[in-house]
Amino acid sequence: MSDLNKLGLAEARDKLRAGDVTSVELTQACLGAIESAGALNAFVHNTPELAIEQAKAADLRIQSGDAPDMCGLPLGIKDLFCTKGVPSQAASGILNGFVPEYESTVTQNLFDAGSVMLGKLNMDEFAMGSSNETSVYGNAINPWRRGNEDTALTPGGSSGGSAAAVSADLCLAATGTDTGGSIRQPAAFVGITGIKPTYGRCSRWGVVAFASSLDQAGPMTKNVRDAAIMLETMCSHDPKDSTSVDLPVPNFEAMLTDDIRGKKIGIPKEYHMDGMPAEIDALWAEGREMLKAAGAELVDISLPHTKYALPAYYVIAPAEASSNLARYDGVRYGQRATLAQGDGITEMYEKTRAQGFGHEVQRRVMIGTYVLSAGFYDAYYNRARKVRALIKKDFEDVFAAGIDAILTPATPSAAFGLGEMSDADPVKMYLNDVFTVTVNLAGLPGIAVPTGVDSQGLPLSLQLIGRPWEEGDLLNTAYALEQSAGFVAKPGKWW
Repeated sequence: MSDLNKLGLAEARDKLRAGDVTSVELTQACLGAIESAGALNAFVHNTPELAIEQAKAADLRIQSGDAPDMCGLPLGIKDLFCTKGVPSQAASGILNGFVPEYESTVTQNLFDAGSVMLGKLNMDEFAMGSSNETSVYGNAINPWRRGNEDTALTPGGSSGGSAAAVSADLCLAATGTDTGGSIRQPAAFVGITGIKPTYGRCSRWGVVAFASSLDQAGPMTKNVRDAAIMLETMCSHDPKDSTSVDLPVPNFEAMLTDDIRGKKIGIPKEYHMDGMPAEIDALWAEGREMLKAAGAELVDISLPHTKYALPAYYVIAPAEASSNLARYDGVRYGQRATLAQGDGITEMYEKTRAQGFGHEVQRRVMIGTYVLSAGFYDAYYNRARKVRALIKKDFEDVFAAGIDAILTPATPSAAFGLGEMSDADPVKMYLNDVFTVTVNLAGLPGIAVPTGVDSQGLPLSLQLIGRPWEEGDLLNTAYALEQSAGFVAKPGKWW
């Protein structure tokens, strides 16, 4: 079976349990696909020997009857997760050569369950970007193409490598992280499923920090059922992470009933943005009809502070980034620049950071340092924190009124061409997060589900936002939407 890499997690799990395939066979199929997909630049640190070793161990575990759901399933790991003995660079030059002696909690959970790591995946540097164009490894490439064009498209960011790898069937699923939409936006751009769980549901320990009050890990998979399976394994309470919540993790897959009769789905009027492409608006309307036909009740709602979300996010996130990235100074962490004779500590800091950080990271660190500086703290950062509290209260009020989930577009457009935003104002690039940042500011779970294609054949997705800690209910609503949409499109292979 040469197409084993095209299986999803659930299907592969069932074949492994039935003895139809082995983990080694699955892993070899994925390794072969990775080897022939260099043009996508999705995998940046390959670990074939480790993968085969883990696969052999998983096969023995399956034969013994002691096999969790994720046992034997080959995954890609975003380069933001520290993996013991494997380079973990966060796609930054400043961490070139960094090989951790410890494992992130999320990857440890996956490996304890018997999952197989195929390698590390491309991403935007320190997870800062919406197009995977800020990576020290170069651009990750979307496996999809516009119509008959050869234009290379972005797979989205920051989890662009994860998105491209799952969409192109290089792995069965992948880990991602989401600070302002970095799981959901790339998932939407490549036609896969991506869920950001409630803040605190997955441990952040061992994940290189961007903005600590916003970052959250989650799975990027081929469908909703796979997302439910992988998310359950990734979640856990972790005493090493002070923001990790001690709550039981339910069997998310068992909660997929496809029954959403009587569920109240909120439709926020503020998400009808000026200049929204007609295709996105039409997709949203179709999504509403699908949920209605499945028995849900649609309710018009208001989230009045939505218009302030993007500016608040782009104050808070850079502020936290400037604080988190202060450790990369050439002394405690990161590569040190070569110094000239007579250079002092100041020159060492300046040269190390100028050489080690890319332009987008430098921009955000400078913005963050500015908004935290004396004289501007109250005008920018403190005000943004107050706006964040209002945005969170908007959602709390809506959920308190009985809304079960909220339906919105996932992105303001389909995937755009690499380089097409290079001459644009950076704010235009930041607008890619317009539908997703509110979820991070409020700490809520959100999921992107592919539901259609645009006039050029590119995938389009809708987003569902759920109540805090109710990922199971959110996944079930997403499952009903997925079943109604019947999205099965795949990119034509050109790589």
